Amino acid sequence: MEFCIENIEDKDICFYTGFPNREVYNAVLTYLNPGPNGKNLVYTRTDPRPDIEVRVGLFECDLAFRFNISIGTVSNIVISWVNFLYLRLGSLSIWPSKETILATMPDSFKAKYKDTRVIIDCTEIKVEMPSSLVLKSQTYSNYKSANTLKGLVGISPSGSITFISQLYTGSISDREITERCGILKMPFQVGDSLMADKGFDIQDLLDPISVKLNMPPFLHMQDQMPVQDVLETQQIAAERIHVERDINKIKNFHLFDQVIPLSLAGSINQLWTVCGLLTLFQKPIIS
Repeated sequence: MEFCIENIEDKDICFYTGFPNREVYNAVLTYLNPGPNGKNLVYTRTDPRPDIEVRVGLFECDLAFRFNISIGTVSNIVISWVNFLYLRLGSLSIWPSKETILATMPDSFKAKYKDTRVIIDCTEIKVEMPSSLVLKSQTYSNYKSANTLKGLVGISPSGSITFISQLYTGSISDREITERCGILKMPFQVGDSLMADKGFDIQDLLDPISVKLNMPPFLHMQDQMPVQDVLETQQIAAERIHVERDINKIKNFHLFDQVIPLSLAGSINQLWTVCGLLTLFQKPIIS
């Protein structure tokens, strides 16, 4: 039997594509409008075919065998589709208005952190060790004890991704990535607050845009944290965990299970962003 989307059973749609069902898959495909046999895509080689997925992290050799095409054609198709998705999905505005944030905010947030506009966190994916000593040093992450790329993700209090940064070399700090990634240029309003973990000591960066930082208190020089600080840490952690769950949804695209080869360096930002945007069509993490 030919391996194609039409022959995949409805119960397996989520496994192969990441979409919750066939209806959502078809709706997104209609929006993308790739054209018959992907004619609206720009290919650098011939023999284009749609329905190549990175969801299950299949090797190029496996895909070449399944579709009876060359490995080079597989690579071309995947990159062409990723660039197409990056342009089409990247044109969507995912940063919600303050009114939308408030209308969809869970009660737990309204009770304690009603001014929260975005929750941010950084994450890393492992990459192949570069031969260049400079790049080897720049991509080395002390936290992961490996060569990595690092990105910042922001979500709304309701649990939807609202910001995805490009990927930076793994040695970058949380503070520096916040400065460089563009999130401080998003349309915040005076009085908004940003929630983050202890690594984001960035209140001075937020002061010029009149945004408050909510993060767990530091122990400082105290032997024991006061009870009030302990409670605040627990409350913030309970709300922050959702950004980690959203990041895990991105990494459930099993391409990221493996060490990313240097051959994908030219398209890894597009792959990361597309996988992040595709999670918006999945079931929400907060019901």
